[in-house]
Parts: sequence; C-alpha cells; structure tokens
Amino acid sequence: MTPRELIDTAEVPGGDPLRLFRRGGDHMIVLDRNELMNSRMSGSEEALATLTIERVAKHHPHLLIGGYGMGFTLRAALAMLGANARVTVSELVPKILEWARGPMAELTAGCLDDRRVEVVIEDVGAMIARARGTYDAILLDVDNGPDGLTRAGNDGLYSDRGLAAARGALKPGGFLAVWSAGPDAKFARRMRDADFRVEEVAVKARSNGKGPRHVIWFGQKR
Repeated sequence: MTPRELIDTAEVPGGDPLRLFRRGGDHMIVLDRNELMNSRMSGSEEALATLTIERVAKHHPHLLIGGYGMGFTLRAALAMLGANARVTVSELVPKILEWARGPMAELTAGCLDDRRVEVVIEDVGAMIARARGTYDAILLDVDNGPDGLTRAGNDGLYSDRGLAAARGALKPGGFLAVWSAGPDAKFARRMRDADFRVEEVAVKARSNGKGPRHVIWFGQKR
C-alpha cells in the first residue's frame, strides 16, 4: 500500500491539531489516530444536505452549515438549491479553508466562490447564539457528532443550552440537522426535550451505499 504523505498541520482553538495527509489521489484529515474525514467517504455528509433540503422544501432557503470539512455538504447543497438561495458556512479553523483552496482545490471545485455562499471564520456556536429566526436550516457536521473528539468547546452545541439557541436561530418550521458518526439515544432525547420534532435517519458513509453507518437527526422547530 502507498504510504500516507503528511501535507500540513492545523492548530485548532481549544483542541488538538489536525493533520492533512495524502495517499495517491485521496486526502485524509486526522486527529491524533482518528481519521475524521476521507475524500473517498462522502455519502453521509452529502445526505446531510440533500435530506435537509428535501425537508425544508423552500425555493430560496437560507442555510447555515457548521463546519466546512472537505466541502461535501456544501457542494451537495449547492447542487440542489436555486439561484437565490443563501448558504452561510461557519468554519473555525482557517487552515481548513486554505487546504480547500490549495492541496484539495480539485475536490473543492470552486464551491467557496459560488455567489450564493458566504464563508465566516468563526465558531458556529457563536453565530447561532446571535441569530434570531434567521435560518431555514442549520446543518451541523462539527467534530464527531454529539460525542465530540476535536475540542471540548464543541460539546456546548449539543447541550440543552446549545439546542435552545439553535431553536431560537431557526425560522418557524425550520430544521436543525445534526450529523454523527453513530447513534446517541441521550442526544435524541435532549432534542425532543428542546421542543424539536425529531427524526433519526441512518445513512451509509460512502455515496455508493457502502461503508460504516452514520446517523443524522432532523429536528423541526414546532
């Protein structure tokens, strides 16, 4: 097997560094010994966008995506949305965006320059806390899901207070969509307790329907 080549390292505020590796034409973002993202495994991140937009069912929604990652969710959203839709992307780690425009530019495919997209270098939790009835949907693919790995500060997004803030940031009938590497019954219960109408969907990691099973929760603001 071709060995992985270390391309760069990114500092994470309040967390351990991320490392970008390349093996052949594939890229991996790694935390310690945990592979957080792989350019070959995009299915569940794409489903986060497509299944959310199907539920929102508006011609020109305003979406907030928390965490750019490798851009799978953003590109899938743009492919479905009309010309007057808006997508705000919140990314805490500037190097992630540098990688998107540099070593992974081919994968990025210009999505960050789409006129419908606004990129903000900020913690998505802070953006949610400021918003009031702003978004038709909030899509969170931050860390490993509610059971975070990257930084302790991410846990607040999935707390009672974080869910209440997300509910306040949504328009009536809006959706909070949360990606996770695995199921979490306690988190699903917290979503219901926060007065969301909750649906849990299992999706496969790869776009061909193979690979590990991930989970997306869809919470609709009542």
